Amino acid sequence: MASPPLPSQIVEFNCKVMEEKLKSLGLKVNQHDENLRFLKSEINVIEEVCVDLAIKLGNYHTSATAVATNDTSTEEAEQRTIRSILDQDKTAAAIVCQLKVRYHERTSHMPLMKDILGFIATLGKVNDDNLSRVLAEYLGMDNMLALVCKTYDGVKGLEKYDKDGIIDKSSGVHGLGCSVGKFLDGRFTVFCLENLRPFSGDVNIDDPQRKLILHRPRLPGGESPPGFLDFAVNMIHLDRVHLSCLTPSGHGLRETLFYNLFSHLQVYKARADIQCALPLINDGAVSLDGGILKPNGSFCLGYSKNLEVKFPVSLEVSSSPENIVEMEEQVKLKKWEKERLLEDMKREEDLLKQVKELYSKKKQELMDYLTHPSLTQMRCDSPTIRSPATPGSNPFGAKSSHKRQS
Repeated sequence: MASPPLPSQIVEFNCKVMEEKLKSLGLKVNQHDENLRFLKSEINVIEEVCVDLAIKLGNYHTSATAVATNDTSTEEAEQRTIRSILDQDKTAAAIVCQLKVRYHERTSHMPLMKDILGFIATLGKVNDDNLSRVLAEYLGMDNMLALVCKTYDGVKGLEKYDKDGIIDKSSGVHGLGCSVGKFLDGRFTVFCLENLRPFSGDVNIDDPQRKLILHRPRLPGGESPPGFLDFAVNMIHLDRVHLSCLTPSGHGLRETLFYNLFSHLQVYKARADIQCALPLINDGAVSLDGGILKPNGSFCLGYSKNLEVKFPVSLEVSSSPENIVEMEEQVKLKKWEKERLLEDMKREEDLLKQVKELYSKKKQELMDYLTHPSLTQMRCDSPTIRSPATPGSNPFGAKSSHKRQS
């Protein structure tokens, strides 16, 4: 007949059972925490999709409204921009523009003219006159009139110098100006596409406009700040011919030229929206009512300048009504999915609370058992009874590290 267990063995067994229970509860806490993190990440993805859809729907309705209320065609808007460039007398942009428009047959075969892609003001369009105005003011007249060359050889061809470093006025853009009775006065800005550092992130290849994938500003709750429309670099509309213009490394105008001009510049509906979103703005912001916050943190106050040279306003509706209905259905579906995920999160939070409460209760039971007077006296009388380690401050899923005494 087997002998009954000794008191020391009973104590060892009880401690082991209680510690195993604590370990099991700790693993459950970890599992619920992991489930909550996963659900939160899924909600963030849905919110990102909803923001994208909201921006596309907003752009569609803005374009549709403009088409219904504006009699000016996109072609007329482009011609107005060209005329405004021609009016900038004694500038390189006016000289090159006159050569391209009025002397196209004479100059189109020239390597210098062939390398000039165009001007900042003519390479992109926007779908709102207020946006056109504020972006032109943000860039300034020098940038709006800047020439854009494909290669550095084209840049070098714009201006030649003698052995003393003096500009040769008989060559380059200076010589071309003289040939049509135009004289260049002052400096001018030139961008070289092959020398611009391209955007290092990803491009949305499913978007016909190949917009950049940028991380939108988010409030602590995950939603976009009120009034946020988009990043300026993604609000520039490129014609098909300009979309196909790529550098030797395969980068387009949005990734090179317009990203270098605007970077992560944010666009809001109103000045008040910019003020509310200040902690979320790192590279400046503009608003449709004329607010300008520079990337260095300075504000542009006072009355807006009515710049003569602005981006043409494109009144093309980017999506068909059928696509709009599909996008609106997607928004409804994503909202329903978010509601289901929020319900799942609530259940996980309740379960996590219950497990943590049970863990605290079992931990206290173990502490009470270990500090019971009878067990304390037993340890004094029998040195073979070990003193189990007290669970630490972060015990969830941790393994017991104590060893039996020999």
